[in-house]
Amino acid sequence: MKLSRRSLLGGSAAAVVSGVPAARAGGRPGDPRDHGGRELRTGFERLAADGYRALGGQRVGVVTNPTGVTRDVRHVVDVLHADRRVNLVAVFGPEHGFRGTAQAGGAEGRYDDPATGLPVYDTYLKSGQPLADVFTASGVDTVVFDVQDAGARFYTYIWTLYDCMEAAALAGKRFVVLDRPNPVSGRQALGPVLHREFASFVGRQPIAQAHGMTVAELALLFNGEFLTAPAELETVLMTGWRRSRFYDASGLPWVPPSPNMPTPDTALVYSGTCLFEGTNVSEGRGTTRPFELLGAPGVDGGWAAAANALGLPGVRFREAYFAPTFSKFQGATVGGVQVHVCDRDAFDPVRTGIALLVTAKRVWSGFAWRPDDWIDKLTGSARVRTMIDAGADADEVAASWQEELAAFRGLRERYLRYR
Repeated sequence: MKLSRRSLLGGSAAAVVSGVPAARAGGRPGDPRDHGGRELRTGFERLAADGYRALGGQRVGVVTNPTGVTRDVRHVVDVLHADRRVNLVAVFGPEHGFRGTAQAGGAEGRYDDPATGLPVYDTYLKSGQPLADVFTASGVDTVVFDVQDAGARFYTYIWTLYDCMEAAALAGKRFVVLDRPNPVSGRQALGPVLHREFASFVGRQPIAQAHGMTVAELALLFNGEFLTAPAELETVLMTGWRRSRFYDASGLPWVPPSPNMPTPDTALVYSGTCLFEGTNVSEGRGTTRPFELLGAPGVDGGWAAAANALGLPGVRFREAYFAPTFSKFQGATVGGVQVHVCDRDAFDPVRTGIALLVTAKRVWSGFAWRPDDWIDKLTGSARVRTMIDAGADADEVAASWQEELAAFRGLRERYLRYR
């Protein structure tokens, strides 16, 4: 299969030849990294400004969800469908669905979109040849990916990206990724790296728990390092985005990527506090502050005091009480903490999540891991669980993954496309 040697509308980002990525461009004219002082433009905005030339003569399908919107909050599917320059023939929905009606672990299934009449195909939990067969049946020539990520390895949209790239390669389809910001910035990768024997849909390949990359950069990494048969990949990069920027500096509207990711503040803590999905402690689902509120019956202010005593950088913990409307402890009043990030530049969400696990286990006698060892899938190995059970503190747990994290950071550097 012919592999793309360029990144659409932006330099050298997609170059992959025989599985070896080309050298990263160094700030030459036209490089998207030269535009830090200008207004951010998403991949879709740049594609549209170019008259959709990259999609000309192609039957197009779009992998997207409610986050695939323009700056004036029109959905990209509606925009493309109304434009005669684009032959849009199909939509593909990830977890939670194309229009976003499904809760965690759910999808919308196969249906015709009432707004456009387009067929909508479900990609959730489909991969390999079965997903390739979906692309073939849809009649598309080019698959476009435009979904807002949350920056964590276990947020499933990046693995929908991976699975769709693999399926596109199997089906002989072009694959175009429209880039959007990492909402928690792209300054650094944090946390443990997945061990392959723990691979699942919340982590297909060995990347860090907080990867610090955009979806286009991840697509390049997947294509260059992990896919057995690389996709015919092209990327449309952003202009005006810098790695140090958080989402509120983008000027873009925030559309919840999933029902329990209501604000950019949620994304800021998610790569750490989502670890409580692997325990019997509520991660705040069923409240207005999921992943910022954590609690369980019988927990009191001792947890907040213990967490604050650690002096973690950039964060404080408030004693909190709440009654989830669904999920764990539905309708019961529980006690716990609210996570307040006071300096997001200093805040380390993964280190904070580990510290909260350690202190929760110490202050609440009822603490337990989920019986399916879901925590191992979230952290990428059994190490975090076994070390905490053995009495390790947060510093010891964090020290255990530094060597593999350093190796991932070196690999990641080859695929970064923004300053």
